[in-house]
Amino acid sequence: MSGKTDGVTRRSFLKTAGSTMAIASAATQVGNLSAQETGRKTRLAIVGTGSRGTGMWGSPVVRDYADRVQFVGLCDINKKRALVAQRLLGRGVTDQDGHLSDAGGQTVDATEIPVFTDFDEMIRVTNPERVIVTTMDSTHAQYVIRAMELGCDVICEKPFATDEEQCQAIIDAQKKYGRQVTVTFNARYGASTTKVKELLNAGEIGDLYSVDYAEYLDDDHGTSYFRRWHGIKENSGTLLVHKASHHFDQLNWWIGSDPTDISALGELRRFGRKGPFRHANCRLCTQKAECPSYWDITKSKNLVQMYVECESEDGYYRDGCVYRTGVNIYDAMSVQVKYANKVLVTYSLNVGAPCEGQFIVFNGSKGRIELRNYDRQPFEAPAVAEIRLMKNGHKDSQLIPIERRSGSHGGSDRLIRDHVFIPNSPDPMKHKAGSRAGIMSSIIGIAAYRSIERKVPVQVKDLIDISGFEA
Repeated sequence: MSGKTDGVTRRSFLKTAGSTMAIASAATQVGNLSAQETGRKTRLAIVGTGSRGTGMWGSPVVRDYADRVQFVGLCDINKKRALVAQRLLGRGVTDQDGHLSDAGGQTVDATEIPVFTDFDEMIRVTNPERVIVTTMDSTHAQYVIRAMELGCDVICEKPFATDEEQCQAIIDAQKKYGRQVTVTFNARYGASTTKVKELLNAGEIGDLYSVDYAEYLDDDHGTSYFRRWHGIKENSGTLLVHKASHHFDQLNWWIGSDPTDISALGELRRFGRKGPFRHANCRLCTQKAECPSYWDITKSKNLVQMYVECESEDGYYRDGCVYRTGVNIYDAMSVQVKYANKVLVTYSLNVGAPCEGQFIVFNGSKGRIELRNYDRQPFEAPAVAEIRLMKNGHKDSQLIPIERRSGSHGGSDRLIRDHVFIPNSPDPMKHKAGSRAGIMSSIIGIAAYRSIERKVPVQVKDLIDISGFEA
């Protein structure tokens, strides 16, 4: 990284630096009180200014929480992309699905938010109290740990880590520095997910024995992971970590116990070397007319600005070929998990289905719960989401009503942000997740891909030592 401060004038830089010193002085006068306790705005910084960082944690935060937080720094190894994020934060707007939008919303003077390409420089100059980490998955751990070392609390997107060494390093760092860390799992917040948790807590099916969890991704969504950096295992830890960490967190939360033993199988059947065509990216490909996975990035103005026009900085193609030889993650996966409380889980994840969603079954001593979600489908179905409760000894089943919500990820993203930015927000179901939840969701996916590599079952205790870690 360059260590430079980019995208700001000397005048605005001096103004920001002066504000930093003034706030630091004020903080000294009030002792150890936090910004939330004193009524000040929390000083906030982002590292990783791509679509997720800007669309989930940038623009909506400016739009909805400007009275509570103040962005003081944006950091990305790609300077051009950070400058795009700076402009987008000035508009403070996303559409209802959480995607970046081009019009409307609250306006701020985004030129007052300094842009950096060096993380340590950003922390030193802007003195944030909290840092949001939305970088490439494999770098989450290094920024989480460094932020704690530099005295910041952390908000980290899932997955928390992509290998066992990163997990252990985070555990050790949080024990040492004692900072507050929040890991964001929007799947945990879903209306149907929460309703299932309520039914389990109420003992509707008695003691839980087993869970069957089938996740299926349609061609559009599923293929996109192989197009992006996620298709490289070293970047994402495979979809068992990047994507499935959401689902493993749901399972951990529902079951209320720790995973102990994991066994898995995985195959790459459609993408990478298995594909019929090959090029660096879709735009330049001479076979685009016949390729079933061709995708035209130029149809999105925001993606062109954020990625295409920034390629000269790092050579990253957002519309990478899904058949490029470097793709090495699985597109068909099956995992078995045993928990400390003896609950057994069978989990599968498949890419390229004609519909998208989940079919999850909970088997207990007194009955069964079936949860069926259709996130996207090309055909008519009875319901977008359905929970059916069956009791042993009863001929009829009960259809459980589910709350309807609007907004990105079914309204979950707004609920997460409320928990993050509004002190003492009600949390009766314990949705808010910390470091331990982040570690225990990631370690299932990590153990799963280790099991695939080694062709043997893997025990969590052989990968990490989580004893005494309750953060």
